Amino acid sequence: MKSGYGDLVNEINSLIKSEVNLTVESKIKKFEELGQQTKEEIFLEMCFCILTANFQAERGVIIHKAIERGFLTLNEKNLARKLKELGYRFPNTRSQYIVESRAQINQIYQLSILEKPEIESREWLVHNIKGLGMKESSHFLRNIGFKDLAIIDFHIIDLLEKYEIISKPITMTKNKYLEIEGILRDIAHKLELYLAQLDLFLWFIETGKIIK
Repeated sequence: MKSGYGDLVNEINSLIKSEVNLTVESKIKKFEELGQQTKEEIFLEMCFCILTANFQAERGVIIHKAIERGFLTLNEKNLARKLKELGYRFPNTRSQYIVESRAQINQIYQLSILEKPEIESREWLVHNIKGLGMKESSHFLRNIGFKDLAIIDFHIIDLLEKYEIISKPITMTKNKYLEIEGILRDIAHKLELYLAQLDLFLWFIETGKIIK
């Protein structure tokens, strides 16, 4: 590991001993509870993760809440119109992805109730749901209670680069994603954390906030 590895571990350790840890544990509990909800609620959470790809998470939360169960019922044209009215950046493509994914709602729900390996569940999402790549699939699975997948977005990349643990990749290939996930898994193991917990601590260090 590069020189900043120990510094990052120490900073996270200090957060574990602070009130931030209470917020992290509360979020993890909510994720676990969401994973026990109906297939419709699970699907709606997946829609949120499709929305937040290359888009501000906080804005995604607001837009997701504004549309709510419309993600289950609106046709593609009306969903795109609603997204556009709410200032969403990719109304047409994401409405298409969401409407098409409704045909898979039962299979998506099965991921939350079957004890399948987390990596296998992620692979299924990447290959079967448009709009869900490695990061978005990991995000969705984390938000329904899975704990051992890394959500590697530009915030995490910037933080790891700042601590000189990695060099920022030119492109995020699957192999590069898995390589960085391995580094994060090592950090999580050293801190006796799940990757789901580590992600929230890293987000707090980089942004000063903990959101879903």
